[in-house]
Amino acid sequence: MADMPPSEEERHARKMARKKAARDKMMATKEGEKGLVIVHTGAGKGKSSSGFGMILRCIAHGMPCAVVQFIKGAWETGERRLLEGHFSDLCQFHAMGEGFTWETQDRSRDIAMAQAGWEKARELIRDPAIRMVLLDEINIALRYDYLDVAEVVRFLVEEKPPMTHVVLTGRNAKAEVIEIADLVTEMTLVKHPFRSGIKGQKGVEF
Repeated sequence: MADMPPSEEERHARKMARKKAARDKMMATKEGEKGLVIVHTGAGKGKSSSGFGMILRCIAHGMPCAVVQFIKGAWETGERRLLEGHFSDLCQFHAMGEGFTWETQDRSRDIAMAQAGWEKARELIRDPAIRMVLLDEINIALRYDYLDVAEVVRFLVEEKPPMTHVVLTGRNAKAEVIEIADLVTEMTLVKHPFRSGIKGQKGVEF
């Protein structure tokens, strides 16, 4: 009697077994750990949201962390309310910005606020007890030259503790930052309700 051809379930099981074997072999070569420089950039939505998701992961693991907001500091956001109200023992939150430059209309003040934010960021990153620091919208401050990108890159390369993660968000990340990053994700805008006349929604945008 001729052998019956394998069923769809059997073919699937064999395919997944091959994939698992290949994956296990690859993972066996990954042993190192290090503090990562992570960049979320691009025109699409989700850059800050992803960064805050990582902060919540740190909190869930009992890892001390911190947030420095460079632009949105004047806004009342759900993330800020949650972190300050419930997790201040594990996560420091520093709102250092006053809004986008077209709102403040004061470049010298914007620069001063960004510099103060960067000074706080350096203090937090240097603290070996803090495992992750989210620099929310720092790419915007770098884009407008409120901060010296060479200084930011030098600090991250030379002074960041080896096991500290630093997350930089904001569109138009500078090439120099992307070059030294370990993980870079670009959010692509496909469709956004703002273009259809819908304003930012609580729980979605803030």
